[in-house]
Amino acid sequence: MRSYGQYCGLARSLEVVGDRWNLLIVRELLLAPARYRDLIEGMPGVATNLLADRLRDLEASGVVERRLTGAGSVVEYALTPWGAELRGPIESLIRWSTPLMVRGPDDGDAFRPGWLALALPALLDARVEVRPSATVGLELGDSLLQLRASRSGFEVGPHDGGALDATVRADPGYVLGLAAGAITLNDALTFGLVEIDGDESVVRAVFVV
Repeated sequence: MRSYGQYCGLARSLEVVGDRWNLLIVRELLLAPARYRDLIEGMPGVATNLLADRLRDLEASGVVERRLTGAGSVVEYALTPWGAELRGPIESLIRWSTPLMVRGPDDGDAFRPGWLALALPALLDARVEVRPSATVGLELGDSLLQLRASRSGFEVGPHDGGALDATVRADPGYVLGLAAGAITLNDALTFGLVEIDGDESVVRAVFVV
């Protein structure tokens, strides 16, 4: 393992998760335990041999563990309890990234709707002081996610087939902009960046402080 040779918590942390792709592996495993091929699909651009090396390093450091699935013959990767504590730092980095994200995706940038499952709660929890109890659908192209708001916070995942109080139809970048406070819902509606089906007041309660 690379060492900075410094008795500093940041240096020690970067020795474990500072290499390229390491935190993106953690991102994927914060969403759910995953098989090797799932990680390859979830991280466009990673080389298979590099992913194997990074997983080996994270496992040796105690961040990731391998375990057998219910079928008993397929290996999946999961975060250890210590590794799962990286959720807080990663959510802080997501909030810090807002100025980098407002310009939208660059040409060739990949996007996975599942990445919003980490980003939206991190952004909204920092802005919305009074959380409504509501479930809002997020229609992002061919994907339909649900944003569930409750007193305990926000949760994003695939639509479970239940009733939705409203549905927001928009490009992912505009949804991120709303959650970060980079654009207002009024402006997004005025310029046709967002469409809402259902109870608009629910969407306002979720995305407007």
